[in-house]
Amino acid sequence: MDLRQLKYFVQIVESGSLAKASRQLYVAQPALSQHVAKLEAEVGKPLLIRTAKGVTPTENGAALHHHARFMLRQLDQALSIARQEPGTVHGMVSVGLAATTVCAVGVPFMRRVREKYPGVVLNVVEGMSGHLAQMMRLGQLDLAILFSRDAVPDLPAEPLVEEELFVMLPDSSELVAPRRIKLSCAETAELPLILPTGIHGLRRRISAEFEQRNLTTRVVAEIDSLSLLMTCVRDGMGATIKPMAAALLEGKMREHWRTLAFSDADMKRPNYLFSVVADRLTPAAAAVRAELRETVKDLVVGGEWRGVNLI
Repeated sequence: MDLRQLKYFVQIVESGSLAKASRQLYVAQPALSQHVAKLEAEVGKPLLIRTAKGVTPTENGAALHHHARFMLRQLDQALSIARQEPGTVHGMVSVGLAATTVCAVGVPFMRRVREKYPGVVLNVVEGMSGHLAQMMRLGQLDLAILFSRDAVPDLPAEPLVEEELFVMLPDSSELVAPRRIKLSCAETAELPLILPTGIHGLRRRISAEFEQRNLTTRVVAEIDSLSLLMTCVRDGMGATIKPMAAALLEGKMREHWRTLAFSDADMKRPNYLFSVVADRLTPAAAAVRAELRETVKDLVVGGEWRGVNLI
């Protein structure tokens, strides 16, 4: 087995077909097939399922794909470190952020890193916290902001901020009287709510709070896309429960939202900055971690990220 075979295999899996991988790698399709055959012979197990529509990995192939991606990424980072000039910081750093976190810190964080470390290539992955935690466990991310200290128990984490959760609805909504600035849990449960699905950590946090009070929420839709969820709420289909960062989606949308605090519940969500273990943390990743931490601090202190407290 050599690194070229692993590179080809990863590209085939991610392309979904030998023909597409052949075009992307500039390698003839018969040659790719031979490399896969040699890899399968060395592993001793089938790695791909071939159909008329393309290829998909077997269970063994999927496992190899996950680890091969990590190995290739580590190699790229090692070569980047070896090639960099003394005193400079170069390399690729992968950062996982939830959609609401991207709304709050994404652009200023990217701008800060680009200005300070032009040799660093940022790979920002937006996703649900559970998926990002899985990627951290598999070594596919260098850093991630997650919402539970136990999200990845074996990796170091530091507390960043605590977000308050609000009932959110558009200014034009008639679901809540204009004079109201707070709602009780019982009043909120009566609203038509649009929430993430149960696999989402935020939904579990919300459900736990209402279940403690023996309240049943009136959920009219479940949506895991932040953009679609907020658009449906903006269009009058219901209300939602989100951190205030959700109102920053698409910038100008913030001007059209009401954010109502809970009058009888401490609805908060902590944010933790996770990173890989010290011996795998590259100089570039360490620099990006510091910049992400400082970006968050500046946004909170400057009042640009509202509804949160530094912890």
